[in-house]
Amino acid sequence: MNARRACAIWGVLALAVLVVFAASLVIGSVPVTPSQALAALSPSHAGADMATEIVRTLRLPRALGGFACGALLALAGALLQVLLRNPLAEPYVLGVSGGAAAFAIVAMIAGAAWWAVQASACAGAFASILLVLGLARRELWRGEPQDSSPRLLLTGAVTAAGWGALITLLLTLAPDTRLRGMLFWLTGDLNGAGMPWAALVALAVLLVVIVPAAPQLNVLLRGDAAAQALGVPVRRLRLVVYLAASIAAAAAVTTGGTIGFVGLVVPHMLRLAFGNDQRMLMPAAALAGGLAVMAADLAARTLAAPAQLPVGVVTALAGVPVFLWMLLQRRAR
Repeated sequence: MNARRACAIWGVLALAVLVVFAASLVIGSVPVTPSQALAALSPSHAGADMATEIVRTLRLPRALGGFACGALLALAGALLQVLLRNPLAEPYVLGVSGGAAAFAIVAMIAGAAWWAVQASACAGAFASILLVLGLARRELWRGEPQDSSPRLLLTGAVTAAGWGALITLLLTLAPDTRLRGMLFWLTGDLNGAGMPWAALVALAVLLVVIVPAAPQLNVLLRGDAAAQALGVPVRRLRLVVYLAASIAAAAAVTTGGTIGFVGLVVPHMLRLAFGNDQRMLMPAAALAGGLAVMAADLAARTLAAPAQLPVGVVTALAGVPVFLWMLLQRRAR
């Protein structure tokens, strides 16, 4: 893909992100005019009116958190599909979300503060990463050119199933007063995304690491043997990709809970529309994933206002028919 076409794709996606971001600031159960939103975003604005408080304390962190979560999940999905050479690979196949959810629910049952819940979720995500990495390290480092690391995929799936059983047990033992908050968090909830800066920093760092390696990822798609013959450091690249995808999923889950289908559907949509060049796909996946979750969060806040739907429910309701449509389109081609 030439640079001009890639820049055009990124530009259109970035423009769509800005439009949805602006809509997220002004649309809601309490309407805010565009001029009020701009004034609230200005550092020199020192007003304490209701519109400023709504934008600064509620809608701006939520929009930024939604963008960061979606971008991280889509980037993780695109990386895992390259690493495993499996179109069904996505962030939660590693069990990262299960570990984060289990640790977070324990913190919720204990009545911990929101920052302790997020810290517990982060610890659980990295515990799951270390568990899967330890159990499947030979397959990750060596690679299996015949079937693209099936043991790594199976290890993540079994680990996720184990975390799921533990989560079910914790929910049955949880007090009724905290059960609703736990269920919202499990289905994706950006209400607690008051501090999205850690996720945004993680996104920026991962893009700096992954985008320069995109040409090597194109070669890795041909198989480990071909990549080694062309001078690609396969072992090191596979480890970097796995860790980057795991950190991205952990940061997303810690910020917004378990939001499904983004890491699976968004990379597929981009490949179907624009091809499989990783130099274009990685930045485009980050932009499109952030756009998808921001739009889903906007719908979750407005469809049943003043009540709010879990973001993960909206992404699932939209993701299932979209993915089925893409499968039919691929089969037709």
